[in-house]
Amino acid sequence: MIDKRVQSLAEAVAGVRDGATILCAGFGAVGGPDELLDALLEQGAKELVAVSNNAGSGDRGLAALIANGRVRKVICSYPRTDRPHAFEAAFKAGKLELELVPQGTLSERMRCAAAGLGGFYSPVGVGTRLADGKETREIGGRLYVLEKPLKGDVAFCKALRADRWGNLVYRKSARNFNPVMAMAADLTVVQVKEFVALGELDPETIHTPGIFVDRIVKVGGKP
Repeated sequence: MIDKRVQSLAEAVAGVRDGATILCAGFGAVGGPDELLDALLEQGAKELVAVSNNAGSGDRGLAALIANGRVRKVICSYPRTDRPHAFEAAFKAGKLELELVPQGTLSERMRCAAAGLGGFYSPVGVGTRLADGKETREIGGRLYVLEKPLKGDVAFCKALRADRWGNLVYRKSARNFNPVMAMAADLTVVQVKEFVALGELDPETIHTPGIFVDRIVKVGGKP
């Protein structure tokens, strides 16, 4: 019987190794798996490479991992969002490496990893420092930069509902990076607010099919 539910946050993050590349879903404070990332802090993994829309806000989730020295590199689009003090302190102290990637490029690089593609050519970044060291090619009279796939060892996601097979439904704009990150990692771990019975989710409304999900854990919501 397929049942991807686990009983605790500790079980959900078990086995994440030092040096892993972790995909952290969310857009600002929306749709972010803070409880899973807090559990990862307790688990102890270090030297992590974190891929996220931003570099953490406040004192929880990715920000807590950075503040405690568990992250060696952040790959993101917007490092300075609301209350970025953890990132700023680590970066200014030279304890954190930063790779800036335009938001659409970030998403497409992960989609390429999910689809098994070797990369894509984008006009974004041409003529800027973002293109330094990258292959360029002229196509149709326009210059493009080769962007390579971005794959995670683990993806941490957040959804509203899931069944035991791992089919997911997100809440409104909390969908953001969750679907593409769920597809682009070797191990996908999802925190949800509610478990539902098989068949309760309309197949036409499922945002992420369970084939992309490995572990699901309930956080909050109905008892």
